[in-house]
Amino acid sequence: MADEQAPPGIDPTIPSVARMYDYYLGGKDNFHSDREAAEQIVGLARESGADVREMARANRGFLVRAVRHIAESGVRQFLDIGTGLPTQDNVHQVVRRAAPGSKVVYVDNDPIVLTHAQALLADNPDTFVLDGDLHRPADILKAAAAHLDFSRPVAIVVAAVFHFFQDDDEVAAIVSTLRDALVPGGHLVISHSYIEPEAGEADKMAEAQGVYRRSASGSIAWRDRETVRGYFDGLELLEPGIVPVQDWRNDDPYMPPGLAKGGVLGGVARVRP
Repeated sequence: MADEQAPPGIDPTIPSVARMYDYYLGGKDNFHSDREAAEQIVGLARESGADVREMARANRGFLVRAVRHIAESGVRQFLDIGTGLPTQDNVHQVVRRAAPGSKVVYVDNDPIVLTHAQALLADNPDTFVLDGDLHRPADILKAAAAHLDFSRPVAIVVAAVFHFFQDDDEVAAIVSTLRDALVPGGHLVISHSYIEPEAGEADKMAEAQGVYRRSASGSIAWRDRETVRGYFDGLELLEPGIVPVQDWRNDDPYMPPGLAKGGVLGGVARVRP
């Protein structure tokens, strides 16, 4: 956004995690405040031997592979919560290649995300964009039910969102609500940032949390593998289980540098048919 002109209701001086993520992926839908905050995170990660941009790309690759697998398995309805700004290989694009005619509902609460998504999808009758807040998952499900039939299998996707929720109990409750909406054949896709702290890393983690506290999300929280695995309780976890996103059914042997110490965990599970 070269002219730094923000739509009504948007304060361009407050970083947005969606626009920071767009910057990590090489996008241009971001403001100076987003770029400045993102570069602080990039620098902190680099000092720890990690690469945030590669983490973002690895997460995007996981999303593409997970959605493609689910569509190829026969699911024809997708609910993507925390959509983020449009980039290549959005859920509806992946689904359209694998299973034309499938329905996709995108949900976000960032006005810029909603504006971009609505413009992008104006001529796509099978894709819908809703304004919704994941803090109120029941409201999201109710709104999505206007477009999706929850008596039939739905894939619910929550990619790289829950680490912006500080309260562990709230995240567990949200996931439980989403799981309960799934019928046999339905799927749940989650990715979540994690880190394996080492000696001397606590200060960098605190600095990173400070950067995100200044963003619209107000926080970031890293969780361990067992916590993420718990989000899939009661579901059939697909192989290879909860793994770094670059390792989930990836036939590309290339592993982005810097991800071995941490990065993003991902998993896909289903309700047994």
